[in-house]
Amino acid sequence: MEYRFCGNSGLKLPILSLGLWHNFGEIDDYENSRQMICLAFEKGITHFDLANNYGPPPGSAETTFGKVLRNDLSAYRDQMIISSKAGHRMWDGPYGDGGSRKMIIASINQSLKRTGLDYFDIFYSHRYDPETPLEETMLALVDIVRQGKALYIGLSKYPYEIAKQAFAILKAEKVPCLIYQDRYHMFERKIESQMLGLTKKEGTGFISFSPLAQGILTDKYLSGIPQSSRAAKESGFLKAEQITPEVIEKVKALNEIAKLRNQSLAQMALAWCLRPEQMTSVIIGTSSPKQLLDNLKATDNLTFSVDEYLQIDKILTN
Repeated sequence: MEYRFCGNSGLKLPILSLGLWHNFGEIDDYENSRQMICLAFEKGITHFDLANNYGPPPGSAETTFGKVLRNDLSAYRDQMIISSKAGHRMWDGPYGDGGSRKMIIASINQSLKRTGLDYFDIFYSHRYDPETPLEETMLALVDIVRQGKALYIGLSKYPYEIAKQAFAILKAEKVPCLIYQDRYHMFERKIESQMLGLTKKEGTGFISFSPLAQGILTDKYLSGIPQSSRAAKESGFLKAEQITPEVIEKVKALNEIAKLRNQSLAQMALAWCLRPEQMTSVIIGTSSPKQLLDNLKATDNLTFSVDEYLQIDKILTN
C-alpha cells in the first residue's frame, strides 16, 4: 500500500481508504462486515471513514466498527486513522441535523460511545449548513480538537467560497483544516476547476468518495440493470433513470480501454481518481472481501499514458 502525506501535515493516509457508508449497518451481515474491515487493515488500509448517520439504521455502522475494533483490532488502534462526521440528519427534532454547536458536540459524543473510542483521528463537518453561522460550526470543531475528542478537523462538500472562509477561520484559531472531502469520479469532475487548487494553496489534503459512481463505473450495468444492483432498488442514491443509453455507451468505451491496461473498469476508475497531484486518498465502498481484493488491484497500475488520458477525456467530454 502506498501512503501519501495529507496536504502539508505530517499525517499520511493510504491511497485507498475504506468507507462504511453501505454494507456495515445493523441490517447487514455482521460476519461479512467484520471480514472486510479486518482484511482491509491486513492489506494496508489504515484509514476507515465513518459518519454518525451511516447504517442503516443511522449510527449502526459506527456500532459495527466499534465491535470489530474491540474484538479483533484493539491492539492496533494507534496504527489506524478513524474518521467520523456530523451534519446530515441523524435524529428527529430541531437538534439532529445541521451545523449548530449543539448538534456537532452532541453528535461526536454519541459517535464516541457507539465506536467505544476515546477520540477520532479526524472529525468532519459533513456539510455546510446555511442556517447556522459558519463561525459557530467552525468554533465547535475547534473546541472538539482542544477537548481531545479529535486530533484533526475535516470539511465535506462545502461550496468553494464557503470553504475559503472556513479555512480562514480554522487557520486563525490555529486548528487548520487537515482534509477536504468531496465526490469525484470520471463522470463528476467539478472539483478539478477550483477545489483541488484551493486545497493545494491552503496545504489541505483531499479525499474523494464515490469513485465508481455508485457502481456505474464497473461492468455491472454493461448489459442492463441487474435485479440485485443498487439501481434496481427503490431506496438508495442511484436511480435506474441515471443508467441511460448514453452513459452505457461511455461505460462500454471506457471498459475497452481498461481491458488494454489489463484492468477491470473499476480498477481503472480508481486509478484515474488518484491521478491528481493533490489527491491524498480515495474512499472505496465494498460489499464483500472479494470485491475489496479486486479494488486493491487498482494499485498495480496507477500510471496513464498521454494517449490513454486523451482517449478517456474524449469519451468523458463527448
